[in-house]
Amino acid sequence: MTLKVSTLLSACAVAALSTAATAETITIATVNNGDMIRMQGLTADFTEKTGHEVEWVTLEENVLRQRVTQDIATKGGQFDIMTIGMYETPIWGKQDWLVSLDDLPADYDVDDILPAMRGGLSVDGTLYAAPFYGESSMIMYRTDLMEKAGLEMPDAPTWEFVADAARKMTDKDNEIYGICLRGKAGWGENMAFLTATSNAFGARWFDEDWKAQFDSDAWNETLNFYIGLMNDAGPPGASTNGFNENLSLFQQGKCGMWIDATVAASFVTNPDDSTVADKVGFALAPDTGKGKRGNWLWAWALAIPAGTQKVDAAKEFINWATSKDYLALVAENEGWASVPPGTRTSLYENPDYAAVPFAKMTLESILSADPTNPTVDPVPYIGVQFVAIPEFAGIASQVGQEFSAALAGQQTAEEALEKAQALVTEEMEAAGY
Repeated sequence: MTLKVSTLLSACAVAALSTAATAETITIATVNNGDMIRMQGLTADFTEKTGHEVEWVTLEENVLRQRVTQDIATKGGQFDIMTIGMYETPIWGKQDWLVSLDDLPADYDVDDILPAMRGGLSVDGTLYAAPFYGESSMIMYRTDLMEKAGLEMPDAPTWEFVADAARKMTDKDNEIYGICLRGKAGWGENMAFLTATSNAFGARWFDEDWKAQFDSDAWNETLNFYIGLMNDAGPPGASTNGFNENLSLFQQGKCGMWIDATVAASFVTNPDDSTVADKVGFALAPDTGKGKRGNWLWAWALAIPAGTQKVDAAKEFINWATSKDYLALVAENEGWASVPPGTRTSLYENPDYAAVPFAKMTLESILSADPTNPTVDPVPYIGVQFVAIPEFAGIASQVGQEFSAALAGQQTAEEALEKAQALVTEEMEAAGY
């Protein structure tokens, strides 16, 4: 009997050592958005289930993009998981810079991922990043200010209506601005918003021969409309405002409308954080009657760089963080409205989630975005708020600087567009287009 007990204890000790030997510490680079901060707060659940520890590198959006791009291009090996999106994933997957996720466990149920998200994160049918949350963009607006202005927001408004409403809502003496829009320079900041908006005005980055189009009437109308609207109805210092800055302004009750990522809906309606939580309505991003709306398509997703030595542990984390069980974990801790949206069909079939006030508009916005046919006139590229070529991040960052400077009053819209035309033409010719 003693022998059996000692043998059993010995076996347990070996098992414990075995578990300890396989436990890893993985490093994850992520963006400082609310859903990612929430994920970090729940990481103890992952460690408890797997034994793996997690070190977080949490960065502002523009900085994150620079850091992960530099790391993967140089095979730096700083990160075991990177938070990237629909722009980087197909380009990096095609270069074999990412580890395939086609072997996630069967109960992960990859077929449950919304087709728009799965398609945008795959190369030739192989999944290279798992969506943590998916988004489009939409209008979030103050129902009380809209009513005070004597207006009623349509489900699918025009830019003309939005501009009129913004000006009528504005009360600068009381720090209420009719509209808050991205102005901070960056290909994923102001250029994501302005590129998507330009689609509705009939503009495009390139014609079918890859010739830059910033000298077009459509781009001139887009940029002048945006700057005029922001000057009349936007907050001061708008040229430095990105997603997080505008979120804060809206939560403080200083924005009549905000057109931005659908994922923000859970934060503006959370009474713990938002002073206007019970006064928020939702509508599709605006159009101009030309057949395209100004809404984008994006997923912040988790991917494994090919240089990591900890592939198995990284896959375990991705399986945990982007699973149905994780959605249920968030719902259990913080309610269904706080669940990362836009990734799984089953979430939108769940009656508990269907009762969330922004769920329907979020899904409609995602489904209405068309990255393969994003513009009024034909284009040679894929992407709604970006152009899916490796050169885009660099040239759009430069264009974003010019447009932000125009918004700040440092140059005219025409001067910004002239510079954009010249620099994009030069870069594309150098790249061999």
